[in-house]
Amino acid sequence: MHELGIVFHIVKTVERVAEENQADKITKVTLQIGEVSTVIPYYLKDCWKWKCSKSERMDGCELVIETIPAITYCEACEETYPTVEHGKICPYCGSEHTYLIQGNEHQIKEIEVS
Repeated sequence: MHELGIVFHIVKTVERVAEENQADKITKVTLQIGEVSTVIPYYLKDCWKWKCSKSERMDGCELVIETIPAITYCEACEETYPTVEHGKICPYCGSEHTYLIQGNEHQIKEIEVS
C-alpha cells in the first residue's frame, strides 16, 4: 500500500507550507490524482484520516480528491485520446506509437487554512 507513503509525504509538505505562512490550522487539502496513477482514493482517504489525527495542526482536515483524466498522444497521427477507453492503440490511426501525456501524476492543488 503505497498510499500511506504518499500521505506521509503530502502531510509533511502541507505542514511545512503552513508553518512558512504562520497558519495554525489546516482545514482542507485538495489533491489531484491521475486516473492511471495506481493511487486508490479509498485507501488514501483512510490513511489521511489516521495521519491527520496525529497532528494538532491537521486534525480533522478534509481531503478532497480530483481526478486528472489519462490522455495518450499518438506520434503517428499527432492526435490525443482518452487512455482508459482506448489503451495503447490509437483509435484514429491504429498505431501503437503512443505515450501517456497526463493521468499518472498526483499533486497538491489547494491548501485551505483557518
